Amino acid sequence: MQEEARGGVRDGDAGGGGADQPFLALERELTVLLRRARANQGEMAREVHPGLEPAAYGLLIRLEESGRQRTTDLAAYIGVGKATMSRQLRALEELGLVGREPDPADGRAWLVALTDEGRRRVGQVREARRRRYVSQLAHWDRREVAELARLLHELNAVMEK
Repeated sequence: MQEEARGGVRDGDAGGGGADQPFLALERELTVLLRRARANQGEMAREVHPGLEPAAYGLLIRLEESGRQRTTDLAAYIGVGKATMSRQLRALEELGLVGREPDPADGRAWLVALTDEGRRRVGQVREARRRRYVSQLAHWDRREVAELARLLHELNAVMEK
């Protein structure tokens, strides 16, 4: 029985047959990654603002990367209902992290964007996180980091469908 290089799966391990072992290893590693990501998201949200809900951090990142957006588009992207999105946006407005303005293309709709303060705070947290990744993965070859990013991007694209 040989242990695979990174998956920790041995040929002949019980549970699902040999052909399924790579998928079981993937499920196990994604579970660990997602658990850690949720914990990190909470930490990063608190770094942006002590009163920020962890779920709202992803919303701020989306606004930083994509610019102003309609509430309905944000709700669809995050995967929540309009009422949940409205509640999150209200809380972010009260914290001074986002603002709303009428959509010039449709007077009935609103566009949401980061405020200058929101952009500053999110930028600081993202830069600190980037520095942590650089430190934690310093022993990795930059091509491996790029390959991991590429594979995660592909996985996210598949999972989005």
